[in-house]
Amino acid sequence: MSTLADLLAEHTTLSDAAAAHLQRLVAEWQLLADLSFADLLLSVRTDEGAVVTVAQCRPNTASTVFPTDEVGRVIDTTAHPQVLRAFESDRVLRDEDPTWFGATAMRRESVPVGFDGGVIGVLTRAVDLTHPRLPSPLELAYQDSADDLCQMVADGTFPEEEGNPRGLSTPRAGDGFIRLDRNGVVTYTSPNALSAFHRMGWTAELSNTRLSHVVKQLITEPFEAEDVAMMLDIAAGAIEVPAGPYRDVGMRVEADARRATVLIRAVPLRPRGEVSGSVVLIRDVTEVKRRDRALISKDATIREIHHRVKNNLQSVSALLRLQARRTSNSDAREALNEAVRRVASIALVHELLSGSVDEEVDLDEVVDRLVPILVDVASSESPVRVRHQDRLGVLTAELAMPLVMVLTEVIQNAMEHGFPGEPRPDAEIAVIAERDVRHLRIMVRDNGSGLAEDFDLGTSDHLGLQIVKTLVSIELGGELDIRPNPEGPGTEVAVDIPLRG
Repeated sequence: MSTLADLLAEHTTLSDAAAAHLQRLVAEWQLLADLSFADLLLSVRTDEGAVVTVAQCRPNTASTVFPTDEVGRVIDTTAHPQVLRAFESDRVLRDEDPTWFGATAMRRESVPVGFDGGVIGVLTRAVDLTHPRLPSPLELAYQDSADDLCQMVADGTFPEEEGNPRGLSTPRAGDGFIRLDRNGVVTYTSPNALSAFHRMGWTAELSNTRLSHVVKQLITEPFEAEDVAMMLDIAAGAIEVPAGPYRDVGMRVEADARRATVLIRAVPLRPRGEVSGSVVLIRDVTEVKRRDRALISKDATIREIHHRVKNNLQSVSALLRLQARRTSNSDAREALNEAVRRVASIALVHELLSGSVDEEVDLDEVVDRLVPILVDVASSESPVRVRHQDRLGVLTAELAMPLVMVLTEVIQNAMEHGFPGEPRPDAEIAVIAERDVRHLRIMVRDNGSGLAEDFDLGTSDHLGLQIVKTLVSIELGGELDIRPNPEGPGTEVAVDIPLRG
């Protein structure tokens, strides 16, 4: 089955940032489906103007109205014109009459997905109307919160780009649901949420209490209790985000109470920019925490392996550097220095993997840390300034390792061969990136002497170029081009690699 990223790459040319926003929405929309008692469909407009469904979510709190898989289906906009209108609107649009899907009557709402001042998709809520009944207090609290979240989707403020360094999961609405007003006071508590607080040691009701005051009494560690209370009040809008350590406060935490370990997630509600309180989700993870300890131990072992590989490679690099300094033959010294920076670049990737929990590498951090190493071992007489602009982004280790090797060779080659002769104060190399959902394009431009008149990429026997061609074509499945710098004197090396197979 195609992933969301695959479908976006197939049907659209959305920017990397817009695609990331849709990915965040799909990662969080189970909450919206459960609170809405509705199926959700995410649709995008293709380059040809058609509207295609790229993701689907069914609720855990109600029966689905779409028993079939809707992903990949082109929407008939004549039958459902509100979907098309939503791409031009900043409002939630509702069908005037119910739609029949087989024997099921449903009402559709089309929610524009706002991002950066525009609409990049449409979220459709489909609610079953076949068996109408008087909603319970829980259903009313769910639906009220869902309406606020849908408006925030249209505003472009849900979901927020939220840090989660500990990789905590999100509790479901059915695990435990609490609605807070703008003062942080509980207006509704689901039975499961109340049970979770009872297991934590709370014996009274939660209604009309300030939740931050409750958690301060229950959480064992005082500093953690203060952090969780601050998180709840900030999410509800009861207090402003203070300066200092709380400025970048997260909205999810795992906390140890007297009798249980719980996972708490706070979701601020800010429809149309107005404070409307928050939703708090809570799940008892006491037993899960015990099982996770074994997995954490295995993860630590993998990171330790990367750490030891990095240490061994750094030792090899140091030995090669020492040998290069003791060698009188200039060709041998240059070859050893090339080996030094190749080994160092691989060691750098392993160093980053040793601190990663998901086997992914931040290329921007790699480049920023790699450049000083390359400058240090460069044989060029000219001091060269390397300028890194734009965002390279995060890649899996399988792609990052060969790509870092490619960048190492290309930047080092520009330093050594782009600026022969007398030192130049304006010597510069620029690393430029263009990334979307389909490709990552990297251009390395120098303002040096340019290509030789007889240069031919296909016949060149330079070892560095042979390594680059092999890595780009075989390991990365991409394309390599070396040409004159389009912005002035010098050379441009362009690497284009697909991000999806």
